[in-house]
Amino acid sequence: MNILVCVKAVPDFDQVFPFGKLAEGDFDPLDSVDDDMDLYMNRFDEPAVEEAVLIKQKSPATMIDIVSMGPKGAQKTIKRAIGMGADHGIHLQSSYKQACDAMQTAQAMATIAARKSYDLILTGVMSEDLMQFQVGPMLARLLEIPWATAVTRVDLDTEKHIISVEQELEGGAKAFLELNLPALVTIQTGINIPRYPSLSNMLRANKIDLETYKADSIETGEKTFRIAGYSVPEKKRAGLVIDGTPQEKAEKLMQMLKQKSLLP
Repeated sequence: MNILVCVKAVPDFDQVFPFGKLAEGDFDPLDSVDDDMDLYMNRFDEPAVEEAVLIKQKSPATMIDIVSMGPKGAQKTIKRAIGMGADHGIHLQSSYKQACDAMQTAQAMATIAARKSYDLILTGVMSEDLMQFQVGPMLARLLEIPWATAVTRVDLDTEKHIISVEQELEGGAKAFLELNLPALVTIQTGINIPRYPSLSNMLRANKIDLETYKADSIETGEKTFRIAGYSVPEKKRAGLVIDGTPQEKAEKLMQMLKQKSLLP
């Protein structure tokens, strides 16, 4: 069993996002991310790495590759995944901004994945920086393999070469799918508890030579991603402060709720 897990290296936007410049019409927040700054693993990808490691624990012959597209800081993310139990890392060198283009990222990863024989590809449900939900489905479409999103349970049958999944839908509904391998699954948070990298694995990860490619040297397709604009949400309703003693506040609140037919 060969598994590929796609992960993204993201910055801490609480520190790098200059909210004061949102009023500037031509401002692109992605330009504020320095490719030399410290990046960390997208937290929505951690359950995907953990799920791959859990599969490997059940089938020790399983090999896990990690692929990440981004600047030099992405290597830290790849090595963290190896520290969690993966075997090998692939770094697609690009700018952070280019790695935010879902189609270019999916195309680059599809080019790499097509060169190897993967039985299963796992991704996080989304990235925490842009939350586009796109790379996983795009990658599956480019590879022409079946896929399922927001998966909350995985049951792998290596003998029948199928994977049964429980998929989370809107409104609390669930779908149960059976996919023929090879397949791609985007993992929902809550499916497991991602482990901390072990010291021995991190020491091993630091000695491993990552397989590295320049994104511009492989098939990435044309740029399809453009920031149309950003804005601070408008304040549409004002808060109401109720004055008086606790008893008076309670009575006023009850009266207001009854007027709005929220209480009988």
